[in-house]
Formats: sequence, C-alpha cells, structure tokens
Amino acid sequence: MYKRIIAASLLAVGALPVNADDHTCGKVTIADMNWNSASLIANIDRFILEHGYGCDAELVPGDTMPTGTSMVEKGEPDIAPEFWSNSMREGLQRGIDEGRIRYAGKALIDGGEEGFWVPQYLVDDYPELKTISGVKANAKLFTHPEDPSKSAFYGCPAGWNCQITSTNLFRALNLADSGFEMVDPGSGAGLAGSIAKAYERKEPWFGYYWAPTAVLGKYDMVKIDFESGTDIDHYKQCVTANDCLNPRVTMYPAADVDTVITERFAKRAPDAVAYLETRGFTNDQMNTLLAWMEENQADGEYAMTHFLIEHPEIWTSWVSDDVADKINNAL
Repeated sequence: MYKRIIAASLLAVGALPVNADDHTCGKVTIADMNWNSASLIANIDRFILEHGYGCDAELVPGDTMPTGTSMVEKGEPDIAPEFWSNSMREGLQRGIDEGRIRYAGKALIDGGEEGFWVPQYLVDDYPELKTISGVKANAKLFTHPEDPSKSAFYGCPAGWNCQITSTNLFRALNLADSGFEMVDPGSGAGLAGSIAKAYERKEPWFGYYWAPTAVLGKYDMVKIDFESGTDIDHYKQCVTANDCLNPRVTMYPAADVDTVITERFAKRAPDAVAYLETRGFTNDQMNTLLAWMEENQADGEYAMTHFLIEHPEIWTSWVSDDVADKINNAL
C-alpha cells in the first residue's frame, strides 16, 4: 500500500508545472518511441530533467525514421532517448556534419544484442551446448515439431530484417548438415511463445532471439558461442544482405543504441546533457525491467515510477548528490 501511495504521488507531482524561476534549460521535447524500453527511458528522462535540472520537459510521439529525420531537418524534438543508430546511420551523420545533432551517450550500454540461444537449464545438463560445436554434436536433442527425424532451429519471423541474418548464419554454420531445419515461428509472438512453451515443459529449444526484451528478462537463456569471433565488416557487407552467396561464420556485432540530441539543446543545457551522457542501462537491467512491465501490463510512465522507487542504486549513479536530492524530494 505504501508503494502504491508513493507511485500515485509521483505521477501527480510529474503533472505539476515547474516553477519558471527554476528553468535552466527551457522547454525540452523528448521523443516517446512506440516500444517499451524507449518509452520507459523517455519517461525517466522527462522526470529527471524536469525535477532535477529545471527543464520544462514534454514527451512527444516518436518513431525511429520520422524522429531522426525531424531532428536533422527541423531541430525537433530535442532528445531521442533510445535511437537504434544503425537503422539511419547516413542520415544521422549528415546531421552531425551540418552541426544540427550529436550523440549524447549510450541508451543501452551493451548495445542491442542478437544471437542464437538455448535455455540455461539445458546447459546445466549439457555444458557443451554453450558452443555451436556442442549444439551440433547434440542436434538430436532439438526435435523438430513436425518431423521427429529432423532437428529444429527457430528462426526470425518472415519479413523481419533479422530473417536475412539468421538465415545466412544458419547456412554459414552448416546447421543443415547436422540435421537442423529452420522453423518459421510466424510472428514475434510465435517466437516468444515457443520459448515460453519449452520453458514450461523444460524441453530443448534452439533458435534466434535478441535483447533487450521481456523474454530474456523472464527466461534465463544462454547465447551460443560460434567459436569464430566477430567479423563486423563481413557481417555488414554480406550477412545482412539478401544476396550474400558465401556467408562466413561471425558472431552478431552489438547494435549501437544511442541517445541523440539537437545541438541547440546541447548548447543551452550543458548540465542536462552531462546527465544524458552518463545515463544508460545494461541489457540485464533492461531485460528485467521489460519483464516487469509485461507482467504488470505497465506503460512507460508507470514503469518509470517503479524504476525510480525501486532502483535508486542505478539512477543515483547518473546524477550529482544535489540532483539526487531534488529527485528524492519530488518522489
């Protein structure tokens, strides 16, 4: 009950206007992207910038391409808290070269993570499954749902960009030679559901997934070591291409997930920018928060209250003691 009262009070405080005398960075617009991790970070930034740095912070709807384009061409919004930069690398670089935008730290410290995974409980019984050679040697464990004579590899849903990379790496790893056949899960929900079903029954599962996600926050999974290292150039030039004729084995490189800000905002609010340059989540931290959001059907605003109340050990490391006191007073 105490935490519910605190959470309700926090939401109420967040809705109050900031004293104009406290403004040091003026009005700030923050892109509230349409996926959970980005919305959570946007709400956290809004509250901390408003109550810790005196900004008149406002959330505005956002999505990767339209937000990035608008920041470069129109100088708004001021902040895109979680931007998957590889999806718009050339456009962002143009904005940087023209002095319109800049990167301000990493939203996800580890970067976006992709790979082929197996459940932890399976590795507990078969430690060799941590490597791709161990998976191949134990291919018979991963029974295909429609053909028991084959082994199942759950790929990325058809039509997604990751279908290209997972298919090319399936080929590069010669998994078919070990008896594996790719299973199309049909959708993101279908892929997540296949992991949940395996976990409920403690059955073998092998396939593609990514982080941060609620799934990897809820289920303890082990990323397979391809025993190859990471060849970033080959990954970008061939593994990501539909017409990659001879893909080579490489681990997935981490995807850059940055905070992007306008130069106009950077110049007028250096203290707020210093916070954004420090603020960031590990994938383990974000996976846990996303799992909590899913279990509690929480949106970004409600998850923000949970985070600030329950995890001061994380956010107080991003700010000075003075700013932390202001945030705690607001709470």
